Amino acid sequence: MPAASVPVLSPDEQEAALRAWFRARGRVLIGFSGGVDSAYLAVIARQTLGRDQMLAVLGRSASVAAGQWETARAVAAAHDVPLREVDTDELANASYVENPTNRCYFCKQTLWTHLVPIANALGYATIVDGTNADDLADHRPGRRAADEQGVETPLAALGFTKALIRERSRVHGIETWDRPSSPCLASRIPYGTAVTIERLAQVERAEAALRALGVAGDLRVRHHDDLARIELAREQLATWCSPDGLRALTSALRAVGYAEVALDLQGFRSGSLNVLGGVVAA
Repeated sequence: MPAASVPVLSPDEQEAALRAWFRARGRVLIGFSGGVDSAYLAVIARQTLGRDQMLAVLGRSASVAAGQWETARAVAAAHDVPLREVDTDELANASYVENPTNRCYFCKQTLWTHLVPIANALGYATIVDGTNADDLADHRPGRRAADEQGVETPLAALGFTKALIRERSRVHGIETWDRPSSPCLASRIPYGTAVTIERLAQVERAEAALRALGVAGDLRVRHHDDLARIELAREQLATWCSPDGLRALTSALRAVGYAEVALDLQGFRSGSLNVLGGVVAA
């Protein structure tokens, strides 16, 4: 017998399915970072359920750049999303600080240990995060920590890719629709190198310095002790590979404490430290 065909939904139909998903759950608490995925999820939940039936909770720590907090607050304010902030001190978790290849598990374990009691105390039966369908094919040890706490992933479950989330965000006027992805600062530190406040702060200062120079698009400053390895969006490489561009990059990163600076000519690759650490194949 021929295989049953799988219906292909239009973007409008997928979003309608997401709204129906929220309505079926009632009161929902969202793990909120202010990134592309969680911003879209929070805005759709707010539009669908109303202000009293949903809550976005932002975890604050040294691993999150100050600019990310500001973006999260701005999105919540612009779209009338109720927001609560909570300090999550993952640096108090020795397993996280050691920075093993499953570091993200310990980060998310700490996050949900803070958020689940809030949900229980306030009567939010459903907790969700912004995991999307593309994330399911990536190295995501933090997913196990979320699963252990019963955190649901409607965007992934309903087949929302990052591209679709960006497009629907654009339609709804959500400011993050074209923002580069910005995972936690610890993702710039190679596995096995301890995560410290000093290293996180240096990475944050380094990326802010390059943005101030005019670097656009995807950007990572990978921290290799005294060496900063810069990954730029490939369309940016030609601009910054010029002698003047290289001098500017080098000067900016030496000013924040790096002795050596390297521009990675392969350009930006999400998860490149997973390859370096042998977690995934090149």
